[in-house]
Amino acid sequence: MYRLNLKIALRNLWRNKGFTLINLGGLAIGLASCMILLLYVAYEYGYDKQFTDYDKTYVLYNNQKTASETFSFMAFPGRLKDEIRDKVPGVAKVSRLSYAEQMLISYNHNNFKKNAVFSDPDFIKMFDYKVLNGNKNTMLNSVDGVVLTETLAKNLFGNEDPLNKTVKLDEKENLRVEGVIEDSPKNSTIQLDYIMSWKLYDKLNPWTKDSGWGNNYCMMFLQLQDNSFFDRANNVLKGTIKSHDKEANGEPFMHPLSKWHLYDKFENGKNVGGKIDQLRIFFLLAFCILLIACVNFMNLSTAKSEKRAREVGVRKAIGSSRSNLLGQFMFESILLTALSMLLAFVLIEVSLPYFNNLLGITLEVNYSDYKFWTVFLGLTLLTAFIAGSYPAFYLSSFDPVKVLKGFKISGGSTLSIRKFLVIFQFVFAACLIVCTAVIYQQLNYIKNKPIGYNRANLVQISTEGEFSKKEKREILKDELLKSGAITAATEYSLSLTSGGNNTYGVNWPGKNEKDKILVNFRFTNLDLTKTTGMEILQGRDFSKDFVDTASVIVNEALVKVMGMKDPVGKMITWDQPLRIIGVLKDYVMESPYQKAAPLLIAQNTNRASTIIMRLNDKSNITSSINKINEEIKKLNPSYPTEIRFVDDNFERKFRDEKLLGTLSNWFGGFAIFISCLGLLGLALFMAEQRKKEISIRKVLGASTANILTLLNKDFIKLVAIANLIAFPLAYIIINKWLSGYEYRISISVLPFIVAISLSVIIAILTVSVQSVKVAKANPVDALKYE
Repeated sequence: MYRLNLKIALRNLWRNKGFTLINLGGLAIGLASCMILLLYVAYEYGYDKQFTDYDKTYVLYNNQKTASETFSFMAFPGRLKDEIRDKVPGVAKVSRLSYAEQMLISYNHNNFKKNAVFSDPDFIKMFDYKVLNGNKNTMLNSVDGVVLTETLAKNLFGNEDPLNKTVKLDEKENLRVEGVIEDSPKNSTIQLDYIMSWKLYDKLNPWTKDSGWGNNYCMMFLQLQDNSFFDRANNVLKGTIKSHDKEANGEPFMHPLSKWHLYDKFENGKNVGGKIDQLRIFFLLAFCILLIACVNFMNLSTAKSEKRAREVGVRKAIGSSRSNLLGQFMFESILLTALSMLLAFVLIEVSLPYFNNLLGITLEVNYSDYKFWTVFLGLTLLTAFIAGSYPAFYLSSFDPVKVLKGFKISGGSTLSIRKFLVIFQFVFAACLIVCTAVIYQQLNYIKNKPIGYNRANLVQISTEGEFSKKEKREILKDELLKSGAITAATEYSLSLTSGGNNTYGVNWPGKNEKDKILVNFRFTNLDLTKTTGMEILQGRDFSKDFVDTASVIVNEALVKVMGMKDPVGKMITWDQPLRIIGVLKDYVMESPYQKAAPLLIAQNTNRASTIIMRLNDKSNITSSINKINEEIKKLNPSYPTEIRFVDDNFERKFRDEKLLGTLSNWFGGFAIFISCLGLLGLALFMAEQRKKEISIRKVLGASTANILTLLNKDFIKLVAIANLIAFPLAYIIINKWLSGYEYRISISVLPFIVAISLSVIIAILTVSVQSVKVAKANPVDALKYE
């Protein structure tokens, strides 16, 4: 029986090669698109779940209430660790972790700047890194111990045994290699190359010994013995900081490690989603594209209903039951879907390198994983069932007497269902066009919005090694100015595009002492505005003509919070009295999507961590960069040169939106292409239904243009209906998406005009391919038996 069904199926597919190829291509593109998106979703969903007890491990967030809102961030006083260990019930392990930073590690003449972190011994046990060399139980107990990842160990030592070898940190500290662990998984939020002990962190930062409960400078992780302790532990945690310092503004709470990556957005102290929202969009997009491909299969299968009708009639007349016919048609559907899946694998393997490069990750098909084959078989059967069910039930329902006398089926109800399916396809396509257009409008709006400084030709380097000395920085600046490579340079306590460094300790006349106002602070030297292009609205910049050690510049946002009309010359306090000498126009620091936060800038060359330089726009950029490289190597030879363009750093802030727009473009294009195949199916079906009518019209004098207008008119109506349904849906979706941004565009009619114009043009072109063929056909062929 199966052999007969296979023979009939192959014969039918071979007889209708054109339809088979279109069906095969549509399903293959749909399946490939679906599987690539599912691979990406699975990759993102698997973040931080590689560790044995990830479900009992938590990252701590700190809620800090201000006068207007509650901030949630991952920073705590270091002494909180012992408090958690002693007083929080059910805690199995707890560890501090410093923020990863690029630090120099050396062995003989091998120097590398890699991601370094400091942690407690529990960290390696908690995150269950596979130890390749060394004893996990003794790691990070000594002040001079260091644990390397496998790749860094090979880079430093080659084929030597790294255990107990001595390496150097920042050309100062001698460290003993205590062990080697596997590299951090790519889909792990914590990316590190080597780990040092927290004892060393305290040694390098002696201020931590006297640091109070209000000074937040490290991350905190804990692991519970069992999740039944969660509520009690969370309740105790909430008051740990305030129990030691009533003035400290912090309430720790636990956030599951498994949700750290995807649920990273907090508003007023509560989680409101994050990257999971984008992931849901991609998950929905995956199955919508697959559904469109299935609808396309239905349309194309029933388009050739007249040719299959006689076959059904004959088989029923000689004794085949409807269940036999259903089995035959479903078998054909499964066979075609299986062939499509094989073609989809080819498309996936060909396109994955591009998408990996686009996403900046490594997606791959693991053919040895049973989970993959489970999803693969499930997806194949689901697709075959959805795609084949309607054609199977429709074709197997033909009355043998009627179809053997002549195919007289009106197709009214069938045509209505098929029209509905085409409308569904174009509703989805129109929604995608509108949403993609708005995403790009929003992205361009944010990118082109004034950011408060001129980021073009602006570069920055870290003050590491020799550049931690003020004299060396001055020499570098003087040499580069003399050479003409740069026109100005200044120093800053953080990267120009980064956030962090804030305090509640700024006070001013009239401030309510109960109000907690979070103020960002930065330290700089001379020529800040000259170098960056920032604008002083009132007063002046720091100048060598004045002693500005007790002076500050404030931004517009802080002036607004303080309620000062003429702030220049006024006094504020922050550990000491400070005079405001200038008001700076707000500039974008961490996020271009949010309003500028209050900021004060003081002059202190000892706090510089970044040198910012303005390249000479009259010189060749490459030669300027080469000159900077040359001077850096001369003055700071031990450290690899790393010059970063501020423009590039700023562009990284739009990564998620760019990714959403690019993937929407690609997979929206696939959806539209598959929808066009579905429209072609409907055009073929209607052409077969109306070929005698068209022939009569031609005999009576209708021109080819008249026939084309007649056939296209019905399809344009379908597309118009689809757009009318799609527009409200698209408006709701895009309005919700835009609501997440403080700075956002107003939704205009342009995306909707683009959507309806594109869909109508696509529909006309698709239908005309078949309509022209029908309109030019000889009417004698259709009427010779009448």
